[in-house]
Amino acid sequence: MMKYGVQISRWRTGVPDIVHWVADVGEELGIDSAWTSESYGGEAFTPLAWMAAKTSRIRLGTGITAMPARTPTATAMTVMTLDHLSAGRTVLGVGVSGQKVAEGWYGQSFGKPLKRTREYVDIVRRALDRSDPLGYDGEYYQVPAPGSTARGLRSYLHPLRRDVPIWLGAQGPKNIALSGEIGDGMVTGLFAPKASAWYAEQLEIGFRRAGHTGGKPGFEVAAIVDVRRGRTVTEAAEPLRPTMAFYIAKMGLPGRNYYYDTFVRLGYADLCERVSKTYTEHGADAAAALIPDEMVEAIALVGPTEKIVEDLAVWDSSIVDLMVLRGPEEDVKSVLHGALG
Repeated sequence: MMKYGVQISRWRTGVPDIVHWVADVGEELGIDSAWTSESYGGEAFTPLAWMAAKTSRIRLGTGITAMPARTPTATAMTVMTLDHLSAGRTVLGVGVSGQKVAEGWYGQSFGKPLKRTREYVDIVRRALDRSDPLGYDGEYYQVPAPGSTARGLRSYLHPLRRDVPIWLGAQGPKNIALSGEIGDGMVTGLFAPKASAWYAEQLEIGFRRAGHTGGKPGFEVAAIVDVRRGRTVTEAAEPLRPTMAFYIAKMGLPGRNYYYDTFVRLGYADLCERVSKTYTEHGADAAAALIPDEMVEAIALVGPTEKIVEDLAVWDSSIVDLMVLRGPEEDVKSVLHGALG
């Protein structure tokens, strides 16, 4: 049965009412989880600590927190603390972010994202396990520091759970496979139910590497899904067109834009090329105008509320276990009441 979460972060000015709404009525309604994310604005963990004090059942997840923002041990410390405060409800979603954010905001070299992710997750798990003093000699992370005479340490805080779930943020095929191999779950955006089989194939590659065939026990797939209501699909899709054009034309680097590739896999190769070229030559508005309704419908919930609730059946048949809804507060509330009420 599909589970539903709500993204409660990424606000620009002030705390949105959806944060208080989830805390006040989310558990009673049957919401599975509250999720935060971060890139180069608000950080992910503080809202979850506040939510931990206001709730007793829902899971609290970062979807995702940026690896360049903290050392692996700093993340492990934060997760152990939050897991105690929430009585074992924490889910750690991590991701390498993008090169522009890693280098332009955090001042960290982007490097090899798959290698960095392996090392980062390994260190977090070792710190949470607490079996031995921490020692690590990787390409990106070394503990103790190179040349230091210090010894590795063991956390003085005993974790509530040594096996806090770690989910990977993933969009491209290699990162999706890595999620299946080393993760307890995956968080993805721009997911299209009709491409579900492709995602399953990439995950299975990772499952097999980890010694699992036909799935990994307990593994969950979360999709962050935009919600926009309107009298018609065209009206509801309008606010999402500029974002989609930006993802296609400007995210990542030339030849390394996994969002662009996502839409290519959906059959929009020619359109993606036109959108990218138009964005460069004629600007964002002209590029957004090229995005058709069906392209928005492929990855988002758009239209009248009744139509959106009916569309949820398509998601139910995909590999997604958890839909994390984001969008205008009243739109998210309406869809959740329709799905769970």
